Amino acid sequence: MDKALDFLVKRDQLEQTRWAPALTRSDGELASGELLLRVDRYALTSNNITYALLGELAHYWNFFPAEAGWGRIPVWGFADVVASRVPELAEGERIFGYLPMSPFLRVQPAKVSAGLFHDASEHRRALPAIYQMYRRQPAQEQLLEDMQSLLQPLAGTGFLIDDWLHENKLFGARQILIGSASSKTALATAFMLGLRAGRDFQVIGLTSARHRTFCERVGYYDRVVDYDSIHSLAGDVPSVFVDMSGATKVRSAVHEHFRDTLRFSSLVGLTHADLTPSAALPGPQPEMFMAPAVVEKLRATRGAEGVQTLLAEANAAFLGSARSWLEIQRLTGQPAIEAAYQRVRAGQIEPHQGVILSPR
Repeated sequence: MDKALDFLVKRDQLEQTRWAPALTRSDGELASGELLLRVDRYALTSNNITYALLGELAHYWNFFPAEAGWGRIPVWGFADVVASRVPELAEGERIFGYLPMSPFLRVQPAKVSAGLFHDASEHRRALPAIYQMYRRQPAQEQLLEDMQSLLQPLAGTGFLIDDWLHENKLFGARQILIGSASSKTALATAFMLGLRAGRDFQVIGLTSARHRTFCERVGYYDRVVDYDSIHSLAGDVPSVFVDMSGATKVRSAVHEHFRDTLRFSSLVGLTHADLTPSAALPGPQPEMFMAPAVVEKLRATRGAEGVQTLLAEANAAFLGSARSWLEIQRLTGQPAIEAAYQRVRAGQIEPHQGVILSPR
């Protein structure tokens, strides 16, 4: 049986990984107000690679501290309460939320309600609230939990992008160009945009020739264009570019072709990014999309519970649709985690596949 070990990546060289001794169930007594979670399983997607690439800039490494120079990549998944010194939370409860790639996690629940709690651990208090919330929910069939781990965070991001675009009146655009269209965050965004009744704009997916058929088949895009055919799009249509991967060549092609009509360029993911500085592009310069900022704005008008309801509804809709195309791969143990991480980091997961890992 595998020992209790944390999966670590080198912060400045993400291809380098190692295993380090982890917190275990027997490591000290819980203090009053603490909870010990045993990580059961979690999803690993390109979204998690973006967390690592932005680890320093967006403080993702601070959620689950590790030794100097190394980091624990945050993931989304399920855990069980195995020890509790919180009266409202009992051993055996099922929890969904933001987890490390580790066997255990110690948290300090606050704002405990029937449906969720927040982690008030000191090192996390200054970090975005959206990543502090843990949902209490009854155990479900494994397929539903796996789909939730894989798609709920991405459906949430897609919902927030859609809300942000409409809050800004699409920046005056009549078409939304979505790069890396086969990624699950892109699919979620296109799905959410497509739900808008009476919309007067088109959603266009940009993808590799290899993934074009898949993107057309799921039916979320009005049109799918491979990267080498960006020039075939009408360049005089006011457009917004939502970039899911940060691929320099694709970004340059979009900015060049729409140099006079690009209204906004948003960078959501960095999985294919060349992080070296580049020359200024024609048109508006890319700006990083920060989901926590959109959440905070929504919380100011809808309240925390209202935002949770909106996200839950968006998630349910997208998960229902994704059943028709999503294929789940379930892998267990340290060698499988290591191999899966390298595949996801290298972009070797097919768009219809989703990886669920278990440390046990």
